[in-house]
This record gives sequence, structure tokens and C-alpha cells, in this order.
Amino acid sequence: MNIPWLDWAKQIQAISQAGLTYAKDGYDLERYEALRSISVEMMSHFTDTPVDKVAELFAGETGYATPKVDIRAVVLHEDKLLLVRERADGAWSLPGGWADIGLTPSEIAVKETKEEAGYDVRPVRLLAVLDKSRHAHPPSPYHVYKIFILCELVGGEALEAGLETTGVGFFAESALPPLSVERNTAEQLGRMFTLARSSTPDVLLD
Repeated sequence: MNIPWLDWAKQIQAISQAGLTYAKDGYDLERYEALRSISVEMMSHFTDTPVDKVAELFAGETGYATPKVDIRAVVLHEDKLLLVRERADGAWSLPGGWADIGLTPSEIAVKETKEEAGYDVRPVRLLAVLDKSRHAHPPSPYHVYKIFILCELVGGEALEAGLETTGVGFFAESALPPLSVERNTAEQLGRMFTLARSSTPDVLLD
């Protein structure tokens, strides 16, 4: 979704964060700090979020600004897709979450599926790398890359509930439950069905 003010705020934040990382001159550091404050005020104004909360979540990182990475496991069993019900909004998504330091993308897909769904899986191949801002997700303060990894079900059993989830199920493409669009869209899941069924190792890239 193209929301100009959100893109501007994120770009100003990224410029200020890079400047605060690499600038040496005290006057330049003051200017970059002022830019960061402007980005925080923009985000606070348009989202009705307290400035201190925005500063903590949106502008609290250091170092060169880079996209965050969201990893999702795509598990098909008998042509049905594994989804978990998110405790945060009561809607459904592919197992997954933010990438963890020290783990590979495949290891994260395996870990998240076990923790959120209770199933053991084996990573098979990469299906897609998508830019969240190019899809119909709600506005996000972060620039996010989404990685979808096809996984094979090898064992385990469904969890009744996890720390972040309250349900687990396998769903046919024609009978998907209400989706957590913050995490995945119906259009994306339709593409995952197609890619997972394909005999050729195509990868979808934005």
C-alpha cells in the first residue's frame, strides 16, 4: 500500500539513523538528531500514537538502517495449508515471525512451526521473497522483507495453544479462514499454493 507520509517518515528515519551512525561533526549529529525527531513526530501525528512510544519502536535502533525480515513456513499436507490462529488479533497466518540472530532462514521456519503449531517440518525450498510495502498489508512503521519457505511435514502434533497462537489447522485453498492481514494476505496464500504445487523451483520476487 502506497501511503506517501509513511514512506517519507521511514525515509527520514533511515537517513537520520545512518547519519547518527557515521557522522563525526557535532553540528551534523545535531541535524541528524533533528531529522529523527521530525520522523517520530510525523509518525506520532498520523497514527495518534504517543511520541515516546513511537521513539521506542520506530526510532530506537542504531546502526545503518536496513529492512526487517519476516520468515513464514508454507506447509502443505494433502493439499491443505497449515495455518495458526494469532493470539494478537484472533485471525490466521502461516507459522513464522521475525528472523532471529544466529539462525538461518530455514532454521527459523522449522523453529517457528514447532513453537506455534506443534509440528516438525523439514525445509524444502524457497518460494518467495516479497517486499511488504508492495502488498495489501496494513501500514507498518518498518520496511519489511517477507521470506516464504516450503516445508515438508515430518512429525509432531497440533498444539492446542502456544505463547502467540490459540489454534492450529489445515485449510483448503477454497476454504481459508479470516486471515491476519498484518502477516499474510489471501493473494499471497493463493500464490503459495501455486508455487508449492509446482514441479519447477520457481521463486517469486518483488
